[in-house]
Amino acid sequence: MIMKNWQIPEKELLFSGHAACQGCGGALAMRLALKALGENSVATIPACCWTIISGDVLYHALKVPVFHTAFETAAISAAGLKAGLSVRGLKDATVFAWAGDGGTFDIGIQAISGAAERNEDIIYFVYDNEAYMNTGIQRSSATPWGAWTTTTPVKHPEDKPKKNIDEILAAHKIPYQATVNVAYPEDFIRKVTKAKNVKGFRFIHIFAPCPPGWKMASDISIQVARLATQTAIFPLYEIENGRNYTVSYLPPNKLPVIEYLKMQGRFKHLKEEDVEHIQRMVDENLDYILKKHELTHGTLENIPRPEFYK
Repeated sequence: MIMKNWQIPEKELLFSGHAACQGCGGALAMRLALKALGENSVATIPACCWTIISGDVLYHALKVPVFHTAFETAAISAAGLKAGLSVRGLKDATVFAWAGDGGTFDIGIQAISGAAERNEDIIYFVYDNEAYMNTGIQRSSATPWGAWTTTTPVKHPEDKPKKNIDEILAAHKIPYQATVNVAYPEDFIRKVTKAKNVKGFRFIHIFAPCPPGWKMASDISIQVARLATQTAIFPLYEIENGRNYTVSYLPPNKLPVIEYLKMQGRFKHLKEEDVEHIQRMVDENLDYILKKHELTHGTLENIPRPEFYK
């Protein structure tokens, strides 16, 4: 099945000259998200890299209104903003929360769960760079097994698997959620556009490389991000109502995880048996998602293989 390329809007709603590091996946993620969401949007941002990236007080890099909030309150702040705008008659405005993995997987999960359970009419984005990057590369529950961080040093690397935030949100039976990757902008735009047109709580999980935190050169961010999906470390799929799974892309020739791991200094200490363990975890997770897709659609033959994924 060949899918038509999704058109990327030309209009930019993110100013250049912001404070992101070179090669920042989180900055590119915001740029793409704003292209899909449009000008009639309002953002709420808790403590995270984007608190800094967006700029100093009185100025910010987004061409939409921004509300900065406490670390744990992105979801509830967005819900409050949506309610206030609706009371004022601005019901068509898209309100979105924009948080890192620390403020989502860990500190913000209570507010997220509450907003999801109430089915608040907001979009929640997590740009996942797999650690607390803004405060010094400390481990979060999004940090993958075996990874180096400043709090999981080489002699004591991360010994817990990455929290499966997507299944946690699926358990809330929310109307729509999806995984997206900055290396696949057409897929990114398509899913965010779809989320914008759904009512209720929507959750977008973004794979967003961090060159300083991942100990890699800034000019290979997209290459590494693409490898994350080509190795199935970060599969691309959608879930509707917590039960209907649709895989967006299945690599024709899935690469071994070592192709992804070897590009990053945070994994350079891994032994062969460690890589094999990661490969088993990745294969098991992909198998689970494919079975869910097959249960929904009755076949695996309808998984798209768009030209723009090549």
